[in-house]
Amino acid sequence: MIDVMLWQESNSLYLSAAMAWLRSRLENLSATASSADDPFSSKAIHADRDLTTCVEREPPPALELVTRLLGLSSFEQNVLLLCAGMELDTRIAALCAKAQDNPDRSYPTFALALSLFDHPSWDILSPERPLRYWKLIELFPVSGQPLTVSCLRADDRIVNFLKGLNYLDERLLALMTSLDVSDVEIPPSQRLLRDEVVAELAQVTSGRIPVVQLLGSDTDAKQALAIGAAQALGRRVYRISEEVLPNHNTDLDLLIRLWERESTLLPLALYVDAQDSDGPNAAQSSLRRFLTRVDGIMFLACRDQLPGLGRASLSIDVARATPEEQQIAWTQGLNGDSGDNPALLAGQFNLNFTAIRRITKSACEGHTTPEDLSNRLWDACRVSVRPRLDTLAQRIDAKATWNDIVLPATEAGLLREIAAQVGSRGKVYGEWGFGNRMNRGLGISALFAGDSGTGKTMAAEVIANDLRLNLYRIDLSAVVSKYIGETGKNLRRLFDAADDGGAILFFDEADALFGKRSEVKDSHDRYANIEINYLLQRIEAYRGLAILATNMKSSLDTAFMRRLRFIVNFNFPGVSERRRMWQQVFPSETPLGNLDYVRLARLNLTGGTIHNAALNAAFQAAACGSHVTMQMVLSAARTEMLKLDRPINEGDFQSREAVREIA
Repeated sequence: MIDVMLWQESNSLYLSAAMAWLRSRLENLSATASSADDPFSSKAIHADRDLTTCVEREPPPALELVTRLLGLSSFEQNVLLLCAGMELDTRIAALCAKAQDNPDRSYPTFALALSLFDHPSWDILSPERPLRYWKLIELFPVSGQPLTVSCLRADDRIVNFLKGLNYLDERLLALMTSLDVSDVEIPPSQRLLRDEVVAELAQVTSGRIPVVQLLGSDTDAKQALAIGAAQALGRRVYRISEEVLPNHNTDLDLLIRLWERESTLLPLALYVDAQDSDGPNAAQSSLRRFLTRVDGIMFLACRDQLPGLGRASLSIDVARATPEEQQIAWTQGLNGDSGDNPALLAGQFNLNFTAIRRITKSACEGHTTPEDLSNRLWDACRVSVRPRLDTLAQRIDAKATWNDIVLPATEAGLLREIAAQVGSRGKVYGEWGFGNRMNRGLGISALFAGDSGTGKTMAAEVIANDLRLNLYRIDLSAVVSKYIGETGKNLRRLFDAADDGGAILFFDEADALFGKRSEVKDSHDRYANIEINYLLQRIEAYRGLAILATNMKSSLDTAFMRRLRFIVNFNFPGVSERRRMWQQVFPSETPLGNLDYVRLARLNLTGGTIHNAALNAAFQAAACGSHVTMQMVLSAARTEMLKLDRPINEGDFQSREAVREIA
């Protein structure tokens, strides 16, 4: 173990000796410019001895480390010291001007270095030599002047390194972030994968290190595995997103050089986040060029394998912790004061260990009863999984309850069975072992088929409210795209976000998205069919509840119908159902007159139309400052039927007093 304080002290002594040696060289060169004296005075000889003594110490000073790690020659090392001396010693500038016998050249030049140091070499300023290849020095040519008298300047990052300040280059910090290692825990199911990665990378002794491709949809799990593997290799991980990679080759080349330089000077590993990469379609992207040319330990996080990198790669499928591991994590986080909460939470939500620890710590603060704790845990999990889905779908605030919906006994029973299966899936798949025999169909899918206004959306709200889960309506305009391949990408993002659990996906007008596959006549037909096939697979693999609503059941693909676990038909309500709807549609706070529910039930209206009529009648009564009367309700119902272009009998919408007057 290196004592950092002792090394810093030793490095400072070396720099002092190096500056004394450099000054003596410059002073002697200045003296020989006007006399024929021996350039190596006794002062210079003593400076050489002091510098040699400092170099022989272990661990070596920073300049010696740069020389060894980046392959500098002795002459190149001295040139770097000369350029860095301008920042380390204020006397160097004046000495440079005096040594070059030109007061305007108070800076290092190539001509000065050739005269100043032993074993000069003309090729050190070649772009392929270390000084310029690794961007250790900068060259500032002036028009009309030879290259040999152009100003040389040491890179700021290298100057700081020579001082013993070993921090990542600020140009990289603008593009990268350090991954936090303080709160990372790898589940047991992922530790074998981590050990496999470590063993594969550790055995590389020559040649390029393979890229580790971390595959799957769980970004948190992939970051945890990368951090764990890097720690085992003694490396610190920095993350860069593919979106910030430069498009211009010159800028990309600079980024690659700087990163390779930093990963040589520091024990680093790079985590490239390409979760939304298009895979083979990204053949000409900056990401592919970057991966092909950069070297060092690198983790590539992507949804699917990215082929053709021009270098070896190791592909690892990374999944989130198993439900059993999550249940154990919930139990540990709750310190045994858990009851049924671990099983319920692990069965419904799919969270990583970091989220579980955060939620348990917050929920356990100040709770008074087991019921209060359960509510806090559940609500915190719902909030935790919301951010990713909120950007992809419309969240519906579910308010309807079982008492609000009116359906025949058969359909109502199916809805309750759906809710029961969602609530019990953790026990059936986990404790009872069905999950060990299945790799598909672990979720629950249901089709709600019926005319508009028959209660499909309300039924979804009722189930979400009963299960205390978030309900999201999928916006088809944000999912379906006219561009080839875009619909599949949007669906993938949607299902990946929903895999965290705690959400019910509600596909309204599903026939537009889940329609029958067509005959292939052109490339658009082929890609449309591919998207439908992909959608069928994701619906079957989705672990949550997906509800599809359609007005045209016959338009759905037969292969998709086979994969549905429930089909609930929402038929046009009968007289008895319509009467109950009219009786329940007005809130208890609404002032009602004497309403004839039997007569209202004879109007052929759906539940949605009844709701609209009741709402319009309420607004009419509020404007008049009266109760909601029968005539107001009839007038509102008549308006709704006219809106739907349905034939009406005027007698059905007149009050009994008006009918008697006509008679």
